[in-house]
Order: sequence, then C-alpha cells, then structure tokens
Amino acid sequence: MNRFQFVADHQARYGVKRLCQVIGVSRSSFYYWRSAADARAARQAADVALVGRIRAVHAEHDGTYGAPRITAELRDVGLPVNRKRVARVMRRFGVQGLRLRRRVRTTVPDPAAAKAVDLIGRDFTAGRPNQRYVGDITYLPVGDRGFLYLATVLDLHSRRLAGWAIADHMRTDLVIDALNAAQRTRGSLHGAIMHTDHGAQYTSRAFAEACTAAGVRQSMSAVGSSADNAAAESFNATFKRETLQGRRAFTDEREARLTAFRWLHRYNTVRRHSRLGQQSPITYEKSTRTAPATLAAAA
Repeated sequence: MNRFQFVADHQARYGVKRLCQVIGVSRSSFYYWRSAADARAARQAADVALVGRIRAVHAEHDGTYGAPRITAELRDVGLPVNRKRVARVMRRFGVQGLRLRRRVRTTVPDPAAAKAVDLIGRDFTAGRPNQRYVGDITYLPVGDRGFLYLATVLDLHSRRLAGWAIADHMRTDLVIDALNAAQRTRGSLHGAIMHTDHGAQYTSRAFAEACTAAGVRQSMSAVGSSADNAAAESFNATFKRETLQGRRAFTDEREARLTAFRWLHRYNTVRRHSRLGQQSPITYEKSTRTAPATLAAAA
C-alpha cells in the first residue's frame, strides 16, 4: 500500500504527525499528496479509458501489436497520445505485444552448386519498388510432426510481400512458384535483383533459369551468415511469432494455410511497419509514388 494512503486511512485515530514519524515520511509531502488527489483520480480515469481503446486495437490485431503500433493506430483515429504513455498504461494493465522467439534455421546448402555474387552487401534498402528483392523459406509446424513450408519474395523498398508460395515440401518448385507470383504482382521483374541465402533451392539450375527468364539478377549472402539476409530473416521471425503466438504448432494443415493467408494479406495491406513510419507496405508504396523524393530518402 502507498505510505501516504496509509496515513490518510489512519489519521483520524493516530494523527498525521505521529503516523508520518513512524513510517518515515514528511508531513509536507503527505499534505502535497493529499492536495493532488483530484488530479490522480482524473489520471486514473483517463488511463482506464485509454486502456479500453488499447485493448480494442490489441484484439483487432490478434494481440500482436506493441506500444509503437498501437500508438500509431490511436493517433490515426484522432487520439493525441504518445508512445511512452501507451507503453506505461499497457504495463500497468498487463497488455503485451508478442516478443521474438528463437529462430530455427531451414537453409540446406549444396556445396557443389554454383554461387552468385553478393549484390546487396547488407544494404537492405531500395530507392523505388521492384528494384531489389530478398527471398527465403521458413517452416510452419503442423500437428505433432508435420510441416508446411513458406517461400517469400520481399521488396526491399516497401517491405511488400510481392510473391509467396506454400507447400508440404521444400523442393525448388516452391521458390520458383514464389518468384512467379512476384512476377504476376509486378507485371515484370526485369532488371531487379533477387537476393537469397545459399539454400539448395536457390543455387539450383532450375531457379537460375527461372531468374534468367524473368530478367532477374541473382545475388547470394555469405554461407552460414543470417545477417547477410537479415530482412528476410526478420520477416520470417515476425510471421512465425504473430501466427503461432507462442504455440508449438498449428492444429492441422487447413488451419496453417488459412492463418498464413490471412496474416500475409494483412501484412501487406494493414499491418504497420516500423521501418515505414508505421505504415503498411502497400500504403507506403502509394505514398512514395505521390512524393518520391521526400519519402524514398527517408526509407
């Protein structure tokens, strides 16, 4: 219990002076605390009202948003709050966003395969859409021992998921399907860079031929270095964290596919991205088309 509250509760019986001496507080501090009672009550009421709004946003986004994204959502509907206050209220009332989980590596390199040079050099930016992409594969645990696999193609300008494919295997067809999906999204990938790790799917002749047919230049990270494909790794970690939400696995394949489809659509159209000024990837692309000089520089 607050010591000042203890004095207030027992002052009629023991007196303020005696109680303050016993518990080691000054009378002036107690009287100041008592004079601010109305202000504290107002802040308490305001915090209760705010946490209601916070919980609504938190629930709308499946419990995945933390203080920065919730702040952006509230500001967009005209509520003048700052991130520190939102974070404080979330801590006080036990509202939490999702935290990172340990990553499981899925890359299986082929030592005999030809390797492309690194055209990215850990510079995961692009001045405009359809210029630089990163690709990767992650797994979706299903049931007790099953897996699905998700291949993605991510635009480094807007972090938009331009293409993806999901299957019950990690064959080269999976990453080619994701590349073809990106080509359909953009209309053409001619002249773009496709940066990946050294997984056997990406070093295969079939994928190299698919890139050539699409007019894409291949780029590859260093062997065993997740930092050289950090943008794709970060996307995968976010996807797993926000879809599984602490569970070991999806119940079955149908749930895994439906959850993935829903999240991937929301990622592009709704989910706020910290690197994009808390805008979704598609919203960011639209804004850069209207003001390319200012926003592309900020990217």
